Amino acid sequence: MTESIFSAEYADRRARVPKGIPLVVAMQGLSDAGGAVSQLEEHLWKHYQPEELVRFNADLLLDYRARRPVITFDEDHLVDYSPEELLLTLLHDELGAPFLLLSGYEPDFRWDQFIDTVLLLVHEFEVSITVWSHAIPMPVPHTRPLTTTVSGSRDDLIETRSAWRPTTRLSASAAHVLEYRLHSLGEEVVGFALLIPHYLSNTEYPEALIAALDGIMAATGLILSTDSVRETSRLFQAKVDAQIAENEESLEMVRTLEQRYDAYMEDQGTRSPLIGEDGTIPTAEQIASELERFLAERQQGSAGDGEPGDAPK
Repeated sequence: MTESIFSAEYADRRARVPKGIPLVVAMQGLSDAGGAVSQLEEHLWKHYQPEELVRFNADLLLDYRARRPVITFDEDHLVDYSPEELLLTLLHDELGAPFLLLSGYEPDFRWDQFIDTVLLLVHEFEVSITVWSHAIPMPVPHTRPLTTTVSGSRDDLIETRSAWRPTTRLSASAAHVLEYRLHSLGEEVVGFALLIPHYLSNTEYPEALIAALDGIMAATGLILSTDSVRETSRLFQAKVDAQIAENEESLEMVRTLEQRYDAYMEDQGTRSPLIGEDGTIPTAEQIASELERFLAERQQGSAGDGEPGDAPK
């Protein structure tokens, strides 16, 4: 594996990578409720034209009989053989800021060797922070903001975004172990476990992609496109609402989930003043508009209640 990764070809590509940029991990493995990881990988590849840096050797890492590659039979011959890929690529966000993406299959074999190799690359590129997402089905309603469990070294994100903080034993993924190793070494790392409504876990849930992109942006400062995904999400939510409205049992299930969700969130403490009643965070334009309105009101109040130049009470 080491020889194939560190060939001269890859050495030339890596030389063009700037130091100190974020690494996003989107490996499809143990749990992908709502298609969160697969959607994230597809979205980043579609919008940001990744440049291949490192191709990991599938013959050493992949169990072909457990995850068989796809091939097409076209009437009388075979075409379009699509082997699984695990790649490290270089991308640039909406403003041209560079970042790395590790995406593809989760290795079946040689986890320690694979993770050691990733740690070497993190060290070589002086990665500023490693961010990854996965998603698990939970008894939560689709009518409430999607919540997350946040792990890693970013206390600010854990404090503001981690709605559920259990202590539990679970089956590990390669990304779990990578986060564990990075954290142990004192590297900046954050993981977002997205809590997906269990009755939508087998769909491609657009809200999961929005949450994954939002987490990446919050952790890294990257600017990633979400407009088209938000429109898709609105249409998807409307279809789900319509289908549930036709079934009284489904309606009752959602109402029960809403009650439990609201009771749990109420116990978690006071809502941030920046978060609206529907759980959304205002845009920069909305915040600026509200600030202008507030300052205008204070100016009018000062003009009517005191002498010019008086400090506001």
